[in-house]
Amino acid sequence: MSEKIPATVITGFLGAGKTSLIRNLIENADGRKLALIINEFGDLGVDGDLLRGCGNENCTEDDIVELANGCICCTVADDFLPTIQKLLSRDVRPDHIIVETSGLALPKPLVRAFGWPEVRTQVTVDGVITVIDGPAFRDGLFAANPAAVQAQREADEMLDHDSPLEELFNDQLNCADMIIFNKADLLDEVAITAATDALKARVRPSVKMVSTSHGRIDARVLLGLSAAAEDDLAVRPSVHDDADEHEHDDFDSFVMEIGEVASPESLAAKLRDAIAAHDILRVKGFITVAGKDMRLVLQGVGSRLQHYFDRDWKDGETRISKLVIIGEHGMDQTAITEIITA
Repeated sequence: MSEKIPATVITGFLGAGKTSLIRNLIENADGRKLALIINEFGDLGVDGDLLRGCGNENCTEDDIVELANGCICCTVADDFLPTIQKLLSRDVRPDHIIVETSGLALPKPLVRAFGWPEVRTQVTVDGVITVIDGPAFRDGLFAANPAAVQAQREADEMLDHDSPLEELFNDQLNCADMIIFNKADLLDEVAITAATDALKARVRPSVKMVSTSHGRIDARVLLGLSAAAEDDLAVRPSVHDDADEHEHDDFDSFVMEIGEVASPESLAAKLRDAIAAHDILRVKGFITVAGKDMRLVLQGVGSRLQHYFDRDWKDGETRISKLVIIGEHGMDQTAITEIITA
């Protein structure tokens, strides 16, 4: 009880590779007993189920807690703090706690929660890790000079000045102790250097940056930063610092069941059509494929879709295809469903 348990907060935009990073950590924990708190946006716990499939003795199913009642930064008192307290009350306490936020969460309110009296004497934020989708950043999904873009937007009274995705991205950068520039294998050295230089110009000088592929990184690099982030919130600015809370009215999510699919490729083609026609940010789920005894995992951000068979369907397990669709507020759920199920 004399030493605080370190906790690592892993944040990042939709589809950046947070779950892959954590799965690699579980498999290379070097004997540490890990506890995971996984936050989903949407009703289908894809990330938690993928991590439970690791089967590592240092992180069993009982050590993985999934919070699916909304964004973790909006439900700190109701969900996150009771979960931390349950972990601390165990006979065998974890050596390290990993918290994966949803892609839509603000990290700062979560870090602030570690300063609550019932937590701060026993747990410290070892570091905030922000995972960046390298190709997405290279492609300009977030402006290299957000201040100039915002000034230009404000000069035009006909434009909506709110930019929730950019605000989220900036908050995740500002709160970071380390940035993981992921999917570097999809870029050449020139693009990596240009992108990482642009990112370094936007963060505190003390923030470390590491390029990686598929979330593979030595656990010794990621864990043990000793940042005590809960004690220096003032250097982690947020556009929401003056607000009592924030809501996710800018985003919607829904779960759809689509039945057995003929092939992964046919489903991917329909999803790309739906993504191109509607405001879909992220898609993920589990699929049953005709003639296959294995479960298909599908993940997508923007027009980039990935799919792979992760395991056999278990005896007695219902073979059902479910997708979580996450998008901007007002997306046409009926039209999206019609495209995907056509």
